[in-house]
Amino acid sequence: MNASVKSVHGGVRKPLGLALALMTFAVPALAQDGPVRLGVLTDMSSLYADNGGPGSVVVAQMAVDDFKGKVLGRPIEIVAGDHQNKADIGATIARRWLENENVEAILDVPNSAVALAVQGITRDKKKLFLATGAATSRLTGDECSPTGIHWTYDTYALSQGTTKAISRLGAKSWFFLSADYSLGVQLEADSRKVIDATGGKVVGAVKHPINTPDFSSFLLQAQASKADVIALADAGGDFVNAVKQAGEFGVTRGQKLAGLLVFINDIHSLGLQSAQGLMLSSAFYWDLNDETRAWSRRYIEKTGKVPSMIHAGTYGAVMHYLKAVEAAGTLDGPVVAAKMRELPVNDFMTRNGKIRPDGRLVRDMYLFRVKAPEESKYQFDYYQLLATIRGEEAFRSMEDGGCPLVKKS
Repeated sequence: MNASVKSVHGGVRKPLGLALALMTFAVPALAQDGPVRLGVLTDMSSLYADNGGPGSVVVAQMAVDDFKGKVLGRPIEIVAGDHQNKADIGATIARRWLENENVEAILDVPNSAVALAVQGITRDKKKLFLATGAATSRLTGDECSPTGIHWTYDTYALSQGTTKAISRLGAKSWFFLSADYSLGVQLEADSRKVIDATGGKVVGAVKHPINTPDFSSFLLQAQASKADVIALADAGGDFVNAVKQAGEFGVTRGQKLAGLLVFINDIHSLGLQSAQGLMLSSAFYWDLNDETRAWSRRYIEKTGKVPSMIHAGTYGAVMHYLKAVEAAGTLDGPVVAAKMRELPVNDFMTRNGKIRPDGRLVRDMYLFRVKAPEESKYQFDYYQLLATIRGEEAFRSMEDGGCPLVKKS
């Protein structure tokens, strides 16, 4: 091989080593002059758009603005992408961002199948993945990553809150209506463990396609099972449609519906008349205290909508990432990820949160009951707090997760 390359200046040839040195010296210099880009990869127009979607872009920009718009002397820029709930599309966007567009961290991703694909790519590229929208507990289990942080909630914590609470009220038999992809599979699996541990029994289960408009055949199977509880292991528009159609079929007259992943935006879509009495777990409620109210009012003023736990989590993750970058003095993915684990998480949503070696942010979770219409006194007054579940109880232990990053004792 000829040890030289052609220069762009008049055909002058230089030794290859010198040319490469010049190239590798110049490219980072250009990158270092540009903005620090954070990518919000979300569902912009389908069944999860209300829970993440455009609102996640809004809160990411809020965090950047609150951080004064710069880190390490460079402007911060938010870019957004729509994964359309397809893992191949999400993976393509993630690769383009990381390889060609200087994106340093990817956030949100409210679809577990897409999130698992993104986790693999960011792990290989040594870039940050802040999973603020995805649910699957595999992100801190067998698919954990040194540069992956599961921020807001997961399937294990949701099952610990809702399934355990309903079991304590006397429910003995369960039927699962689950979304037929990673979210439904993991949410059902984690909930089954709780049911077994509390002496309950799963009498049946059926899987439905994502974003299906017709739940009739699935609900009729659930109704025929005569289970005490029909557990909805799905989310967003699927959850809303299932609850609406269950009411139309009269399913709720003899059986309880349990939403295992419920967002306040879903309750808003359903209305309190349809959702009243439902118990659910959440990492955030806008009306929990003065700090959550103050931040949420800012979001409501910008959007006219109530913020979800994904929105609150995305804001918090951006802020913590930027603090870690500033403290570390670098954008290097593994170094920043280590600094994020080192620093405690404190904001309006989280008190003294800790990011474990497996990437799980441990914080308190909450159990709520949806209010009846007559109990609601003002806009978005939807929940009554039933219990606070301490983070150590809510989230799976590292030892039980199977994360390869966790050293065996």
